[in-house]
This record gives sequence, C-alpha cells and structure tokens, in this order.
Amino acid sequence: MRGRPADQYAYFDAPFIALAHRGGITDEAPIEVENSLRGFKAAWDFGFRHLETDVHTTADGVLVAFHDEVLDRVTDAAGRLAALPWAEVERARIGGTEPIPRLDDLLEALPQARFNIDIKAPGAIEPLASTIERHAAHDRVCVGSFHLASITAFRKRTGGRVAASASPLEVGVFGLAPGLRRVWPLLGQAFQMPELEPRTGRRLLTRGMVDAAHRHGAVVHVWTINERPDMERLIDLGVDGIVTDNLATLKAVLVERDLWEGHA
Repeated sequence: MRGRPADQYAYFDAPFIALAHRGGITDEAPIEVENSLRGFKAAWDFGFRHLETDVHTTADGVLVAFHDEVLDRVTDAAGRLAALPWAEVERARIGGTEPIPRLDDLLEALPQARFNIDIKAPGAIEPLASTIERHAAHDRVCVGSFHLASITAFRKRTGGRVAASASPLEVGVFGLAPGLRRVWPLLGQAFQMPELEPRTGRRLLTRGMVDAAHRHGAVVHVWTINERPDMERLIDLGVDGIVTDNLATLKAVLVERDLWEGHA
C-alpha cells in the first residue's frame, strides 16, 4: 500500500515551496519572537505563504503552536507545557512580549496561509486532527513528526485527507538504503529532512534520493537552510522546498530564479 502522491494535495501546488521556519526572521519580527502570531504575520506580509510550526498540548488539552517541551528557553515563564493549564500558559510571553498562540489563533488570523505542522507529543494528535476539521483546513496543512508512532497515528486518524511528511523510517530508507527505494511502499507525500543524519553525520540527501522520491510521487523539502550558497546548491540538486529562518535571502534567490510563488 502506498500513500497518495503529492500532486493530489493542494498544499503542494507551488513549483517550489519556501517555508518560514517558526515564522522566520524579518525586520518586524526578530528570532526572539519565534512561533508567535507577530512572527507569522510578518512572514506572511513578506510574501511567504507556507509557515512552519510545531504543536504541543497543555495539561487541559489546549493545542498550542510552540516548539519546546518547556517554556524556559524563549518565554518569561517556566515549566513543562504538558504539566501547565492553558490559563497559566497564556500568560507567558515569547521574548518577553508575545503571547503563545493556539493553532486556532493562527488558522483564524491567517486564513490563506498554509502551515507545516510538526507534532511534538502524542497527546497533540487528536486535538490537531480536530482543529483541522473544525477549520476545514485539510488543504492548508502538511503534518509531520520525528516520532514514527505519532505520524502513523495521525495518518490513520485523518484517513489520508491531510498531506503528511515521510516518517523518520522512510527518510532513513530513502537516504541510506538505495536498494530498498524502488520497492518501498512510501506513505508520506513529502520528505522534510536535513541534509545529514543528525546523530551520525551520514549524508541523507543526494541526487539519487531526490530522484527516487520524485519517482514515488513525493516532494523533498530541506531544513533548516540559511546561507545563500546552500540554497543555490540544493535548488540545483532538484529539491522542491527549503525551510529557512533567513526569509529575505531565500526570497531573493527564488525571485532571481523565477521560482518565487509568494503572494507578495
């Protein structure tokens, strides 16, 4: 059994997808306000249609767009998200100024934006599926996870209606086991991956891997790429999208190559 090809999902309708990593960095939103509504609005205003974020749930089941398990690194509060009620989490401020958004807030505030969503904890699976259904946002999101069980459960829950990234296992097979690529029953629509395997440093992304993904009807998005030479090299390699913090540089590169599909 294989998953539906990427070209059957509206999420992938641009020839090249530029993704703003946690909202990215703009003049209006520095890195200190990552994953904030302010940051995502700034990326949208800069022309980025595709915005990358992460989801956790609070102790009382509220789905929030936030990367870390704990509040300490980027907010003026402390504690594990999963152990805190929303009434407490909503008082925290990213970078000391910006509230933590619920996924509902992002989908409502940016109704034309598309979101690449990383499931950070198993408890977020059902709230995420329900939120997508509540907003009829099936065509606006692509969902992934570093945890095989989470992305498998999400695919089962949504019945293939929502685009999903390849699992870590699928990334490993296509990146490190060329002999299995032809026969592997790929379920994901997008390989969203680094160039190198994080733990071992082994190269995952090659021309052969990209070509194999395309033969399976999947696209390849690479993260997190912030330097112009790397952007140029990866585009030449044939990837279909780049996740970046450096919005201005990626936009400039894509404009020069006539690949920019942003709305501004």
